[in-house]
Amino acid sequence: MASSPLKILLVEDDELFRLGLRVRLEREPGLEIVAEAEDGETAIERVKCHSLNIVVLDLGLPGLGGIEACRQIKALSPHLPVLVLTSHTQKALINRIIEVGAQGYCLKGAPSQTLILAIQSVAAGASWWDSTATTEIRAAFRNNFSPTPISNSDKSTHTLTRREQEILALIADGKTNQEIAQMLYIAPGTVRVHVHAILQKLDVRDRTQAAVIAVQRNLID
Repeated sequence: MASSPLKILLVEDDELFRLGLRVRLEREPGLEIVAEAEDGETAIERVKCHSLNIVVLDLGLPGLGGIEACRQIKALSPHLPVLVLTSHTQKALINRIIEVGAQGYCLKGAPSQTLILAIQSVAAGASWWDSTATTEIRAAFRNNFSPTPISNSDKSTHTLTRREQEILALIADGKTNQEIAQMLYIAPGTVRVHVHAILQKLDVRDRTQAAVIAVQRNLID
């Protein structure tokens, strides 16, 4: 029996770009645009009214703006994944994307297949960071983190087993539980147990925050 399509809220103020994106995404089996919005306020209303699997959110929105829209969407529905779609790569912006709880970041100029993979990954519970963003995040951590938080974070990282550190690095690389299971030749259920343990040990609420710590700890090649 075929699985249900991923139900997507597409938030983009450029009508032509949004139309093109909708046409491309709906050609992909397993993806369905169930709602659209051209500003943050409308996006929040759509989240209240629709059953969704993921929000694809442009940052350059009129009115409320993409960052604040993301913050309010996550407050309203903490488990609803948000994939940010934007043309900007500034370190400060990426830091804010992380702070407001987005699970991923994809550049507008990326090939459509990359965006589709990003949507599928984030909806499956993985994090997705554009390679440009990953470089920026690394630099941000090197430049902006004070010694005390890093020292405290070190303690929690050291409590991870070798297998948990291995899985944490794969989470940070955007891998889903299924992909991790295949790569490590273990059952998906075992991966879920490890992921739960990692989140508990690092005292973080989700995979995205765990991925941030993995970048901070230089666990990504």
